[in-house]
Amino acid sequence: MILEKIFAIFRIPELKRRVLYTLSMLCVYRLGGHVPTPGVDGSALGEYFARASEQGDNLLGLYDMFVGGNLSQATIFALGIMPYISASIIFQMLTAVVPFFERLQKEGESGRKKITQYTRYGTVLLAFIQGLGVAKFLEGLASPSGRPVIPEPGFGFLVTTVVTLIAGTIFVMWLGEKITERGIGNGISLIIFIGIVARYPADTANTFRSVQTGAMHVLVLLLVVAGMVLVTMGVILITQGQRRIRVEYARRVVGRKVYGGQKTHIPLRVNTAGVIPIIFAQSFIMFPSTLALYWPNNELIQTIAANLQFGEFFHSIIYGGIIVFFAYFYTAIMFNPTDLADNMKKHGGFVPGIRPGKRTAEYIDRILTHITLPGALFLAAIAILPFVLINELRVPFFFGGTGLLIVVGVALDTLQQIESHLLMRHYDGFLKKGRLRGRR
Repeated sequence: MILEKIFAIFRIPELKRRVLYTLSMLCVYRLGGHVPTPGVDGSALGEYFARASEQGDNLLGLYDMFVGGNLSQATIFALGIMPYISASIIFQMLTAVVPFFERLQKEGESGRKKITQYTRYGTVLLAFIQGLGVAKFLEGLASPSGRPVIPEPGFGFLVTTVVTLIAGTIFVMWLGEKITERGIGNGISLIIFIGIVARYPADTANTFRSVQTGAMHVLVLLLVVAGMVLVTMGVILITQGQRRIRVEYARRVVGRKVYGGQKTHIPLRVNTAGVIPIIFAQSFIMFPSTLALYWPNNELIQTIAANLQFGEFFHSIIYGGIIVFFAYFYTAIMFNPTDLADNMKKHGGFVPGIRPGKRTAEYIDRILTHITLPGALFLAAIAILPFVLINELRVPFFFGGTGLLIVVGVALDTLQQIESHLLMRHYDGFLKKGRLRGRR
């Protein structure tokens, strides 16, 4: 039956065109991921990352996962789409705390276009900063045999690398926007998605290789696979989980017409913040390690960085606590119960049994606070899971964390859009019973 649904996609000209366009743009992204940055010795860099992986350097592996392995190969897409994601998060928060951006947000389409333009400028700035950091980072690397990764370091290499990485990020950003405009699904999310999924074949091969060499027992592998299935099911449930608040609208008679009298609901998501808390927490937890690179002789900074290494006990505790904090913080910024209650009151809406206005805002805020806690704790557990699997069970790949949340969320969103196209043309969707619920 699944094959029939897939064939139905290609029987609808518009949907077929969108799907093929999306696939072609993703292929362009993957092809660009094999174009090396000038001046880098690829074999020496590969040897360095192989040794770092053997020594459990989870920081490099974590970042490399988000950019689809482009960092370990020093390709023109080594920064990936991460500068754009960071800039988008920054301006999204600014719209909630800075009056100027808040006014732009309320201006409608014209205001959103201006915010998008500012986000692009911010992307270029962040790409410059991160590109310079990557260039300096590469200059200090050498293979286990002592061969430098950058045979001819210097000002020329820095300029060439920074310009190349900025151009690569801008091109990836353009690809994402084109996919969103002319393809199916959210282009930026799909680019991250394909970068993460592209590593799965290599991770699977490394896992079977570990079983063959005896580094991992077969029973441990079966236990890990069963756990992966259960965790993925849990992520789907949390991603789709909602608490619905019933809302009714009073009837209003204007002339001979009757308005209102409808019954609807407010869907409050269990995980309102999505993957943002994990991204923020990663930035904070990586900060001491970044400082340690610049002050290698400072004992205090080195001690803090050593205790906050990925997989350490204190790292897991602090990391989880920061995720819970940012889950509440980001939810409070992006969801304003007072504005929602005021809008409901203006249009004659009310929650049965709750007085409109302030009481309704307090009621919504109380429910949102309660349902955010299990979502935040689940996010913290998912974020810590990869380090437990790597350090305790010797699993040779990252599973869990932001990567899993992105893969599940993007897959659900894309399936929902495809199903909407199928249902509009009287085709059955991918689900017989029920429908995929939107994440928004």
